Amino acid sequence: MRRQNEERSFVGLLSVTNQMRVNRIYCPGPLSENIETNLPPAGAYHVARVLRMRAGAPLVVFDGNGAEYRAEIVHVSADTVRVKLMERTAGLAESPLKITLVQGISRGERMDWTLQKATELGAAAIAPVLTARSVVRLDDKQAARKQEHWRGIVIAACEQCGRTHVPTVSAPTTLKSYLATTRKEGLRLVLSPSAPASLAGLASVSSKVELLIGPEGGLDDDELAAARAAGFTPVRLGPRVLRTETAGVVALSVLQALWGDLQ
Repeated sequence: MRRQNEERSFVGLLSVTNQMRVNRIYCPGPLSENIETNLPPAGAYHVARVLRMRAGAPLVVFDGNGAEYRAEIVHVSADTVRVKLMERTAGLAESPLKITLVQGISRGERMDWTLQKATELGAAAIAPVLTARSVVRLDDKQAARKQEHWRGIVIAACEQCGRTHVPTVSAPTTLKSYLATTRKEGLRLVLSPSAPASLAGLASVSSKVELLIGPEGGLDDDELAAARAAGFTPVRLGPRVLRTETAGVVALSVLQALWGDLQ
């Protein structure tokens, strides 16, 4: 009997916790208090078809640029969800460390997972790059579709983790083009298993960091040399060689734990 009561209490606690959680939905602005607006198609589909929410249900709506509002659903149909925005609320502050993840494009779900976790870990921007050892090859149409798909991954991650700023996802380009068209604005780091210095051993970092990570096969010698010539300092994560999707998560975690907001 005691065990049954404890189980009922636990189930009740879960029920209360679930009731307290309010779903967050991205809606591009401009937004303001006391207006009605339609959710974008992806958000409307999630609310109406996945969550099966109805008029009167509460939501939190954010515009991706820092604005977040309490909201209430006023109308739901097959393809449209209309909400009324109420007061603006204080969203989560962004990390003081502005990290751009320059990620060698990996295959399918690996890349999706990398972008999802990079968003959860506070990356401010993500620049997908094609390298000599990239398994993935993209023409212009495929690149545009991939960028749109990855942006959807990032938006969904923001909805889940509480961020009010949506990281930018650049159009896929070659690493050579990225190095030629971007200029150094802070600390540039490139992961390399053979680097003499460790990431965690750095004395300090600037408020802006570019973190370059190769794809499944890593960066070749010419790409590492080009990265160094563009101001990237090679660093290692430890004694083991990590998969590309693991390396990004670990490196971002180390940076945020030592100099960002995971403290």
